[in-house]
Amino acid sequence: SSFRLDLSPDLKKRGIHDAFHASKLRIHVPNDDRRFPGRQLSQLLGLGDEPKEWAVDRILSHQGKGTSALFQVRWKSGD
Repeated sequence: SSFRLDLSPDLKKRGIHDAFHASKLRIHVPNDDRRFPGRQLSQLLGLGDEPKEWAVDRILSHQGKGTSALFQVRWKSGD
């Protein structure tokens, strides 16, 4: 059996599927702010009308250049 969610128009616009098989659903357990300090909900979900930016503490390393460049960064949230 499957479950259909009532999604917001923003989520539908982003192409998030609204039907899930029952085996894929789990009980929601909220994050512990003591284990993950400094995280903002807008950073995790990226929802809303305008895209949110992540605050970078520093760039640790990089490789490549131009549009194929890859960066390893330390986020201000600690990840």
